[in-house]
Amino acid sequence: MEAMPRPRSFATARQREEASERTSLLQMDFMLLAASLLLVGFSIYTLAVTTSGDIPGEPYFYAIRQAIYVIVGIAVMLAAARVDYSRFRELRVGIYAGMLLLIAAVFVFATATRGTRAWIELPFVNFQPSELGKVMLLLALSAFVIDRVRRDGEGRRTLQILVMGLIPAGMVLMQPDLGTASVYVVITFAVLFIAGTDWRHFLAIFGVAAAAVAGAFLLVPAVTGEPVLETYQEDRLTSFLDPSDDPADSSYQINQSLIAVGSGGKIGRGDESTQSQNGFLPERHTDFIFAVVAERFGFVGAALLLSLYALLIWRALRILTMSKNLYGSMIAGGIAAMLLFHLFVNVGMNLGIAPITGIPLPLMSFGGSSVVAMFLAIGILQSIYIQARLTSKSRAPAL
Repeated sequence: MEAMPRPRSFATARQREEASERTSLLQMDFMLLAASLLLVGFSIYTLAVTTSGDIPGEPYFYAIRQAIYVIVGIAVMLAAARVDYSRFRELRVGIYAGMLLLIAAVFVFATATRGTRAWIELPFVNFQPSELGKVMLLLALSAFVIDRVRRDGEGRRTLQILVMGLIPAGMVLMQPDLGTASVYVVITFAVLFIAGTDWRHFLAIFGVAAAAVAGAFLLVPAVTGEPVLETYQEDRLTSFLDPSDDPADSSYQINQSLIAVGSGGKIGRGDESTQSQNGFLPERHTDFIFAVVAERFGFVGAALLLSLYALLIWRALRILTMSKNLYGSMIAGGIAAMLLFHLFVNVGMNLGIAPITGIPLPLMSFGGSSVVAMFLAIGILQSIYIQARLTSKSRAPAL
């Protein structure tokens, strides 16, 4: 006697139910969403009250454009949240190759801005491929690690992943963009760490890196007669060690930032924020927006801002533990590491304890590429969260 076939209507209905749950906004992590929206709302307001006099005839130039970037970013986040993140693992080769092509495109199509070729001019926006490349690198490396667990020994796998992470980092460094290149390195190490790489491999990597850097600074000038870094680059990287050394030139940004942060007091100076309002503080809408917040809103505003970032990073780490598989855990951990590094370096350079590298403050600094790329990362976190909840539901015993 032939077995009765399973009714297709049941399977179809179940698939529709799972698809509906996966795409429902009610399944998202609302604390992660709230932290993200509060940060971008804080950004738009800060830009509106601080840069109103920057563009004659357009008092809200930066705020309006940031709001547009946020709308696009939210759309990208919602789209990413509806996709099962595990599909990215199957596309790892294409994602990695696409990332390299995007970064390489700046050498052909980008124009130099302040000595850096990192932005491609499009009709309505300047696109920075290296920002999107951060997320693409994380998706690809995480997949490659899992793919090589079964095929290669641990030492060989570590070397392969390290090389794959350093190739795009080197390309970004050639633009030159030291800050973004360092983020690529952090992502690579975060992926290796979460994958359980032997601590001896990390010691070997750091030892080789230290020897290579020392050798470059000693050998390159001797062979070529040219320094590894230009004088202005050295000054920019070391000025935070002694801000009083050249306050009118290399230390100017750090000194103005320290004055802004220190003058904010407990509750801020509001419209009397002379450093940010009168143009003394450079790049106040991008690199030094934290100093603007500290001066205008004081310790209370800065603490609120840092609390939102703490919530964002905590939710990323929480999603790491909830993930249904190692791939999701590696992505969530990589995003948390990326956020933490951005926060530490940006706030550090605003407080004079880290070199000025041009790393933006996530979801706060003005910039379309940065905002959209960060919302893409948050959308992927939401996808991991949703898939984890669906998996836990399917494993729950029926009543």
